[in-house]
Formats: sequence, C-alpha cells, structure tokens
Amino acid sequence: MAKEYAQKEDWKLGTIFWFAVVVWFSSSLLSQAAYMAFYGVPYDAIVLLKQFGPVYYVVMIVELFIWAGLASIFVMKVARKIVPSLQTPVSAI
Repeated sequence: MAKEYAQKEDWKLGTIFWFAVVVWFSSSLLSQAAYMAFYGVPYDAIVLLKQFGPVYYVVMIVELFIWAGLASIFVMKVARKIVPSLQTPVSAI
C-alpha cells in the first residue's frame, strides 16, 4: 500500500510577517520582565537608545520605517476589504 502525499503549500508572506511581529513583541515583553526581575524598575527605552550615541538616530529611523511599513500593510488590508464591496459588477449585455 503506497500512501500518496499532497504537496504542502508554503506559508504565505502575511503569516510569516505576523509570526515575526509576535516574536518581536514577545521578546520585548520578556526583555522588560527580565530587567524588572533584576533591577525592580522598568527600563527607560530613551535612555538606553541615547547610550548608542550617534547610532541612536539610525536606530530611530529604522524603527520609524518599520512602523510605517506596518501602518501601510494595515491600510492596504483595510482598503482591499472596503473597495470590492463598493464596486458594482458589470453586466454583459
């Protein structure tokens, strides 16, 4: 008896993106929790970033691009949901 296996489809880019967002958020949360476990107070992100010196501005620009990318993806998803419902189908005469 031979078993037939269907080829598994690759993950969609959106799925991989959301996994990356969850990992990023979780790592930030765990980092904050670990810092609070050692020092008893949450760390101040601005103070930590300013310790980078001039690289601080590069980090901020990269983070702004990431947030802009997230916002644009969200807007595109909402637009794709709204636009088709506003369009009327063309009937063939």
